[in-house]
Amino acid sequence: MTQAANTAPDVIDLLAGIQPGDRLDTIRRHRLQARTHAQQSHLALLEPAQLLPGSRFTLADRQAVAAFVAGLHQQPDATAFYNAALASEGARQARPGVPQAIAAEVVRGAANGPYGSYPPGPLSEEDQAGPAYTVGEVQRAVLGKPLSAALEHAHLLTFHPRDASPAALQALLDAGWGTTDIVTLSQLIAFLAFQIRVVAGLRALAAAPVPRTTTPSSEETQA
Repeated sequence: MTQAANTAPDVIDLLAGIQPGDRLDTIRRHRLQARTHAQQSHLALLEPAQLLPGSRFTLADRQAVAAFVAGLHQQPDATAFYNAALASEGARQARPGVPQAIAAEVVRGAANGPYGSYPPGPLSEEDQAGPAYTVGEVQRAVLGKPLSAALEHAHLLTFHPRDASPAALQALLDAGWGTTDIVTLSQLIAFLAFQIRVVAGLRALAAAPVPRTTTPSSEETQA
């Protein structure tokens, strides 16, 4: 495990408002391995100590994708967290205007979903048409071709997972993405969906009444 993994705060705990020793902390400690793996996945995908050889998927672009995906999921805490990370990383890499462009694209890409069509068969009755998404021309000029393609892919996997296709992957290749970075991008989008859903579930648990422990009756005691 890297030093960052030892010192960085657990992101799911942070987003869910979990404090050491509270009820949800106790619950998560019962699944310590899952908790550790989720944090390590976050660090590997969003805060790697170094990029893979040949990778062009920069830390700033990873945070930009994360801010966009969190915004699409309409999870305020995750959105604020990744917007702050994007602003910080973008400043280090001198990419002015990217946070504002991402915020604009979150508004443009807002949808419900899931949309798309299954292969002909029993599931076809669940087919649902939905809006196609492309990055706006003004924002595309700021974000550049590769990152714009990444946002379009993220929107596809978030709202049109049934419509994922070789053509969608080819669009990334045409925009300059390498195969290894495409795998990392898809892993990042899937992980963010998992992370955000876990946070939502933990927040729902935190808001739920704590079950009362009942005292057994004399009959139950004697049984």
